[in-house]
Order: sequence, then C-alpha cells, then structure tokens
Amino acid sequence: MKSVSVLLNTTDSVKSFVELLTKYDYEMDLRSGRYVVDAKSILGIFSLDLNHPVVLEIYADECDELLNKLQPFID
Repeated sequence: MKSVSVLLNTTDSVKSFVELLTKYDYEMDLRSGRYVVDAKSILGIFSLDLNHPVVLEIYADECDELLNKLQPFID
C-alpha cells in the first residue's frame, strides 16, 4: 500500500482526479480524518472536507506510473 497527500480544491480538479483513477484497476481510498471514501467516487469525494489535503491510499505494490500522473494533485 502507498499513501500520498493530495489537494482537490476545485470541482474541475476532482473531475480530472476521478477520470485518472478510473483508468487503473487498483483499489484506492481517500481519507480525511476519520472518514474514508472510495477514491473513484465523485459523490464520495465531495462528502469530504476538501479545504485541506486528503490522503490517497493505493492498495498496490507497483503503482509508479499512477504516482507520476498524480503529480499535479500531490500536495
């Protein structure tokens, strides 16, 4: 599992983020405090407090390609 802090502070960034993640078969969650949602769920993401960075948890060992593509979102 890999964890990275991401900032999703606009509607467009959430849309782009979800479009990117859906291209990968990995299981992924977003964590904000004690709340955890499916990282591929737009509605789930909007239920989080997006004024602060959230933690993306990727349940895969080899996900370097995805991490490279996530650079614009990484806080």
